[in-house]
Amino acid sequence: MSVSKKTAWAGKSMLLAGLAAIGLVIGGAAQADWMPNKPVRIIVPWGAGGSTDQLARTLAGDLEDALGQKVVVVNQPGGAGAVGTKTSWEAPKDGYTWTAGAAKDLGTYIVTGAIDTKLSDWNLYLAVVNFTLLSVNPESKFQSVADIAAAMKNAPDSVTIATGGINSAGGASAEALKAAAGGEYKMVTYDGGNPAVKACVAHETEITTQLVAEQFEMLRAKRLKPLAAFTKTAVTLPGIGTIPPITDTLPNAKVGPVFFGIWVPKGVPQEVTDTMGKIWDTKIKTSERLAKYAESKGLSVNVVWGDEAYKQAFPSTQINAWQIHDGGKSKVSPDSVGIPRP
Repeated sequence: MSVSKKTAWAGKSMLLAGLAAIGLVIGGAAQADWMPNKPVRIIVPWGAGGSTDQLARTLAGDLEDALGQKVVVVNQPGGAGAVGTKTSWEAPKDGYTWTAGAAKDLGTYIVTGAIDTKLSDWNLYLAVVNFTLLSVNPESKFQSVADIAAAMKNAPDSVTIATGGINSAGGASAEALKAAAGGEYKMVTYDGGNPAVKACVAHETEITTQLVAEQFEMLRAKRLKPLAAFTKTAVTLPGIGTIPPITDTLPNAKVGPVFFGIWVPKGVPQEVTDTMGKIWDTKIKTSERLAKYAESKGLSVNVVWGDEAYKQAFPSTQINAWQIHDGGKSKVSPDSVGIPRP
């Protein structure tokens, strides 16, 4: 073989090797991205119109754009969020069935005996920080936190609080109120935060402790009166005003942020969680839909996933779990299932 032919052959071999390497890289990148071939479900374990439903429907649009597939939001209320969450937990671990809500609710089902699953059993994708408010019907006999605290000790049957159930954010805040004030109260349970708020507006109950996103419109319309926020500092809401923290009246009240998002059980293919992570870091983090939703409800955007999401959510889970236990509403002690007292 002549020198020129040898040179040409060597060049051709290098070109083929280079193309093969490029093909491997491209092929590897393609294999790393999940491309669902049928609709993806997000099960909302609460009724329509509540905080979880609002967020899931907000996220669905961006997820559809990113995945190129329909994202269907399905409401499946019941069991204070446990029914829909259990459906997702027991579904095939193929990435096509997700659920949503507050991470601290997810982490306490095992404490109440509703579902045998821990927060660490799930891949978490957080999107916003929500918080709860202690609000009353404007015609309520209770016009201050002090009024409610006194009644919990002297006339507990008169303290009716509308919530989405013990595992809901509203239920957790009712228990936080009880732990700080002492005494007792009557929890009136509904299939989600939205019907609980409506019940207080209708004066079926005196009080609600549900999330600000669920109360927001009724507060602006003056159909609910906010008395305190379950936050560490005062909050100012557009069209509503400044609401003091509950710790102004009850210094021992344990409060914490309520992290909301969507999640899927661990055990789904790695390409599913990796792809969703990429979407979270790009599409969701810069989402105009999410930013507008948060602004309209007085919330903060908080887009994180994976280990960082768990790190943020676990402390609130601890507070919630021990308030449930100390209030006599747990099936097992939190420390027996890996949740130490905060």
